[in-house]
Amino acid sequence: MASRRNGTLYIGVTSNLVQRVWFHKQGSIEGFTRKYSVKKLVYFEVHEIGESAITREKQLKKWERAWKIKLIEQGNPEWRDLYDTISI
Repeated sequence: MASRRNGTLYIGVTSNLVQRVWFHKQGSIEGFTRKYSVKKLVYFEVHEIGESAITREKQLKKWERAWKIKLIEQGNPEWRDLYDTISI
């Protein structure tokens, strides 16, 4: 998730992406995402097994910022909010 293009980035893991993003958009989750207005879903991955999702989350959190931006822009060069694509 991101606050805006090249803005603050947030990486997390959830078993219910639609609900989790909705909570972030409403500002109902206290902490980092509310403080920095991180409300745009700009990238996501689907994993069949929770353990692999957690492993990937930990991996991405260790990445350099430039690598994260490159990953986002490979699939979403305009940094569109992808929430509407998953909430249908």
